[in-house]
Amino acid sequence: MADSPVFQDLKVFSGNAHPELAQNICSYLETEIGDVDVFEFSNENIFVRFNENVRARDVFILQPMCSPVNTRLMELFIMIDAARRASAGRITAVLPYYPYARSDKKDQPRVPITARLVANFLETAGSDRVLTIDLHAGQIQGFFNIPVDELTALSLLSNYIAEKKLPDLTVVATDAGGAKGARRMADRLNAPLAIVEKRRLGNNEKVQATTLIGDVDGRSVLIVDDEVLTGGTLVAAANVVVEQGATSVYVAATHAILSGDAVTKIENSPINEIVFTDTIPIPPEKHLPNMTVLSVAPLLGEAIRRIHTGQSVGALFNGASH
Repeated sequence: MADSPVFQDLKVFSGNAHPELAQNICSYLETEIGDVDVFEFSNENIFVRFNENVRARDVFILQPMCSPVNTRLMELFIMIDAARRASAGRITAVLPYYPYARSDKKDQPRVPITARLVANFLETAGSDRVLTIDLHAGQIQGFFNIPVDELTALSLLSNYIAEKKLPDLTVVATDAGGAKGARRMADRLNAPLAIVEKRRLGNNEKVQATTLIGDVDGRSVLIVDDEVLTGGTLVAAANVVVEQGATSVYVAATHAILSGDAVTKIENSPINEIVFTDTIPIPPEKHLPNMTVLSVAPLLGEAIRRIHTGQSVGALFNGASH
């Protein structure tokens, strides 16, 4: 039996980034999506007004950071501020995809740590906690002085791949940094792990994949990554494993950024199927025949329910929904 809610009524509101996901979350929770106006004036200033009472309510504001990222960020900050000034009982920022996550450290002279700056903004705006999925770098949780629940789409993706029953499967990490996540996937699928040695060339998002550590000859391959940005890393890894004798190439990734000519690169690559989640919206022009999109609405919906009722969210770190 669920505990009594810590705060009054649960309310889910959405910015303009991904209203479809917000609606699906509310359907899972069997509640109506909150009524809020979020729009830009002609001078590009953003206006927010909650059209219903949020005083003492448990407010969840959904806003994944998709294009235009900086506009979506400002929408979220202003929504949080508006809810705080309307005396919301608790405000949880729900960011299925966290922005600026690659800027999590100073790896060059005189550069910012923008992921930390975003965390500061979220706290300053008035967020009491953050809910997200598959951060690019786990240490981003440490940038916050408020609770952060980082869910993972690992179970969702691994269950889908397991149902395909791919023969002689090897899981491949696109670089050493992604080896930990790929190892978790490999353990779930009872498959060996291989790693592509990757070199990033400067700040121009170009990638040179050079060496494969592990054996994929005559085997099916599942390439695992947390996000696909320009597709350079992914396609380079796919080409390497095919050169090394892989018989088929599948891809599982949480966040489908797909910027620039990423879709064209994937379309012209040896990838048999690519599986994403809907943490950010994928416009129709970026859909490919070999692309599958799985919904995170039940995962986020269950996390929101548990946070609201004061139950443990721990079971969801492995993607469980019950």
